[in-house]
Amino acid sequence: MHNGETETTVLLAHPAVLRNLIEQYETLRILQAENGDEEVRRRLDDIVYTLCVSTGTSDVDAALIAARHRLPGARPEDDSLRTAVESAAGTTGADELHGPSPV
Repeated sequence: MHNGETETTVLLAHPAVLRNLIEQYETLRILQAENGDEEVRRRLDDIVYTLCVSTGTSDVDAALIAARHRLPGARPEDDSLRTAVESAAGTTGADELHGPSPV
């Protein structure tokens, strides 16, 4: 380090840990939607906090995107908007390669 610069160390969570956090988050969201139990809400808050800390983000949407991109097989680009548009249009990324499927 030169000129009084400090080094910042960033710890990255292992992909297996991130996968587990994502699965817990998704399960707890379903449970919260079904019954809104206080214990479920507390556990969901804890998972959201852990996801944010584990990915260096400050909100759950960014944390989920960052976590999913660290998983094996993830695409390097952020396809979250693309996926939403494709779902609304009834298409998939494969349509770009092969064209829309005949109906």
